[in-house]
Amino acid sequence: MRHWLGIASAIVMILTMFFAGAWGYLRLLRLPPPAAPLPAQGGSLLSSGNVLAAFGAVAVTGLLAGILIAAPRISPLAAGLPGLLLLGWTALYLASVHQAVRLIPLRGHAFGAGWEGMLINGVLGGAGLAMTIPMFLPSRWRRAAVADDTEEEMAEAIQYVTDLKENTGSAGSARSVPADASGSRSARPAGPWPPRAPRPFPDRRRRV
Repeated sequence: MRHWLGIASAIVMILTMFFAGAWGYLRLLRLPPPAAPLPAQGGSLLSSGNVLAAFGAVAVTGLLAGILIAAPRISPLAAGLPGLLLLGWTALYLASVHQAVRLIPLRGHAFGAGWEGMLINGVLGGAGLAMTIPMFLPSRWRRAAVADDTEEEMAEAIQYVTDLKENTGSAGSARSVPADASGSRSARPAGPWPPRAPRPFPDRRRRV
């Protein structure tokens, strides 16, 4: 179950990188021509909504990737599968630029153009290397087995305590019966008893 959730998280990570990260990267990568004025007229970029939106998209993408990489309870597939995809795309770009660029979807939109920019500038390759690190950590793979063993031990301990309480309760109820019987015996009055009359002994003398 943990790795199935990791695969679903990997799909979410890929979509976030393509639609949010690529779009924000393209908006931040655009440089003004030499004759054009600087962004925000050379002043603060905090007043530019477009720049803040681009920074936010890139920040959300990086934050999600960091959580999937660093969180020990998350399956390594969540970050490893997108990382392998990025490394494979980068390797294809090194082998055949035309083939790698042709596989980019939505190249006519900002998403595809930003993805192409990250591919050409090596951003996808660097991100892929960082995201595949959890796949080489044995503790990330064994954590699910350790958690399952711990849950089984806890269940066995709870069952043992429950059985022990039931056995103790049944033993206590069984012991209460002779206690009541002894109590009924001791319920006699403690006053002085009347003296018993002596038994007559039979006359064993021979009758003449």
